Amino acid sequence: MSLPDIRYNIDDQPPPVALFLFGVQWLAVMGVAAIIMGKVVAALHYTDPAAQFLYMQKLLFLIAVALIGQIFLGHRLPLVVGPAVILLVGIISSMQQDIAAIYSSIMIGGLCLSILCASGLFRYVARLFTTRVVATILILIALTITPTILKLVLTAPGPDRVPANLLFALILLLTMIAGDRLLKGVWRSTLLVWALIGGSLGCAWLLPGTTATYQSSLPLFAPMFSQCTTSLSLNPGLILSFLICFVALAINDVGSIESIGKLLNPPEMERRLTRGMVLTGITNVAAGFLGVIGLVNFSLTTGIIASNGNASRISFLPAGLILLLVAFMPPVVAFVWNVPAVVVGTILLHIMSMQLAAGLMVAFGTSGFTFQDALVISLPVMVSVIVSYLPPEAVASFPALLTPLAGNGFVVGTLTVLLLEHVLLRRAVEPGK
Repeated sequence: MSLPDIRYNIDDQPPPVALFLFGVQWLAVMGVAAIIMGKVVAALHYTDPAAQFLYMQKLLFLIAVALIGQIFLGHRLPLVVGPAVILLVGIISSMQQDIAAIYSSIMIGGLCLSILCASGLFRYVARLFTTRVVATILILIALTITPTILKLVLTAPGPDRVPANLLFALILLLTMIAGDRLLKGVWRSTLLVWALIGGSLGCAWLLPGTTATYQSSLPLFAPMFSQCTTSLSLNPGLILSFLICFVALAINDVGSIESIGKLLNPPEMERRLTRGMVLTGITNVAAGFLGVIGLVNFSLTTGIIASNGNASRISFLPAGLILLLVAFMPPVVAFVWNVPAVVVGTILLHIMSMQLAAGLMVAFGTSGFTFQDALVISLPVMVSVIVSYLPPEAVASFPALLTPLAGNGFVVGTLTVLLLEHVLLRRAVEPGK
């Protein structure tokens, strides 16, 4: 498929003013993803604001380097890069583990992904992920993150302010749904940006005291290369847990790269796919070393290109350079950090609702959907939800080797759907097929 009204193709360079404006647009899209995911994960790991800002600095630096690397060395396509939701699920489920073990596992997962893609072995792993498995995984990601969303939405100065938070979250969510229905073009493609800005302003006005502030003086420029994973901490159960997450991440990456490929029909698409996924793996190795959440290519780029007609990969360069500069500027990071938790939680709820809808579309989009198909999806989802709400003391009672697996709702759900799909409820193969 190609766009008849496309103005700038993959290798075109827009005029300077247009180049900057397009870059700012891409910056806004990537910035929202970085702020949402960065705030969630940094708050999970650290209570000290300085440590949280440092985490965000390193994440912005990694996104900038990964973006520039992909558009010039990797897939060389106009694709947004951002934190992987599936790795957020893995990190949330592993919070009882040592932080060095978590990011060592991400490092190993990225390395394995690069090796599998570079050697061509990944296509054999991908065969396990049938339509029913992919649909289940999309649903699992959305559901297993609900405890975190609930915690964000309920974050208030006092218990008496919780009802106001819930009402505000509901109004913001309904506004986003209405905007998704009514807005067109670039306005719809950048809906999350406006939700972040409008939600933060509305929260400051209607819910005073929910916006965190950091009063200490910060240097204008500061390095961020500290608190890195300088020594590997190997936990076999945790490594296996993240390897399963990385297979799902790889499926996501393939879908994003192929979707933009079908839209623009660039030459050497197979080579672009391989290089892009290898670089995604290398990027996640770097993420593990820096001690931040890993990255993936986002598929939302296609909608933005369809609305503004700009498919130039060069237009991503200003966004990457600005992110790189901001990564070394703590005051700017501190400013964007003031987004209230209730706004972050509501936007994450909207994103996960879209994820759940995508899973349902994949499930019901196939012809001849049967009760057995529904069972293959529903049973892993129920098992995953139960595991996600297990009390910490119940998880701690498992053997140490199994704790990272048994306490991870997504991993347990994924293993369950693979067991049902390929062993217990395997589809009968028709003669001659």
